[in-house]
Amino acid sequence: MTIPEALRGPAFGSYAADEVAWLLTDLSGARLEAPVAEREAAIQTGRAHYAESLPIEYQPGPAYRRLFHEALDASAARLAHAAGLMTELVLAERGADAVLVSLARAGTPVGVLARRWARFAHGLELPHYAVSIVRARGIDTVALAYLAARHDPASVVFVDGWTGKGAIARELTDALRGTPFPSDLAVLADPGHCTALHGTRDDFLIPSACLNSTVSGLVSRTVLNRDLIGPGDFHGAKFYADLAPGDVSNVFLDAVSSRFADVADAVRRDLPALRAADRAPTWSGWEAVRRVGAEHGVDDLNLIKPGVGETTRVLLRRVPWKVLARADAGDDLAHIRLLAKERDVPVVEVAPDALPYSCAGLIHPRFSGGAVQ
Repeated sequence: MTIPEALRGPAFGSYAADEVAWLLTDLSGARLEAPVAEREAAIQTGRAHYAESLPIEYQPGPAYRRLFHEALDASAARLAHAAGLMTELVLAERGADAVLVSLARAGTPVGVLARRWARFAHGLELPHYAVSIVRARGIDTVALAYLAARHDPASVVFVDGWTGKGAIARELTDALRGTPFPSDLAVLADPGHCTALHGTRDDFLIPSACLNSTVSGLVSRTVLNRDLIGPGDFHGAKFYADLAPGDVSNVFLDAVSSRFADVADAVRRDLPALRAADRAPTWSGWEAVRRVGAEHGVDDLNLIKPGVGETTRVLLRRVPWKVLARADAGDDLAHIRLLAKERDVPVVEVAPDALPYSCAGLIHPRFSGGAVQ
């Protein structure tokens, strides 16, 4: 089998060519978008898999864009600190030959930040790739073959933005079973307690979760559609070059990496305690989702998306039913409340001890019967 070549910016995506190599098939010319409700019904009645199509990209208005920039200003140092700690744990596990492999697309900005931290703190130029993983269908095996031909699989670490209830972490473990690739996952935030490699376990707003392609290199979520992707092809994605006027992908990265020097001492101070801590996954987030399901009469736990990042995705890409918000969550949920208002979705305040996450998004149960992430 001839393995395809990687895609790089600016021909594909808005990141610089050295920031990430996309192990994806360019589907920019394909018509894959469908209205949210139509797509949701097809997915949950089993007529289509979520990865066969794309949601129509949400285009934020002025108020939402302002919230993004305010959130980024407020959280840049916290994100830099988490990125530094996460990357230091990765380097401690893999050494200076670590290979960063982001799970496209939410993991890609985090992989770029990890690469930038390794350069800033250690003068390292780590290879960084983005690959597709699809729930219930696994990771892109052609991409794994590409990586194995160029790197020692033992040096690879997979990177994502955050954990919800842990579905992708479990999918990754299952997909890599029997391969030479380690299945541990590095994330900025691990509120679901799903991985030992994390910068924090706080559930806070990571501004890259607020938007879709315009904060992820103008690249769509990944696509696995057998009409377009053959057995020797990478999974696919679209490059939304026409959305360039609203692109803040590099604004996000630069805002966070510009704070590296400010947090470097704090990372050095906090790293020994983090390394020494018991970071073993407890999957407590999964149990919390079970409780939410029981309390709200939701049998299909795929309809419950816990955490700020996953709740944002529900409001941007799915048919939301309601949002559960902790009463003490504060400004981290400002964009959640705005999106919910725009979509006429009720926000239900819950006591702080009722939910270990800042919030949770519940997909509308009228589409029950196979909802997917």
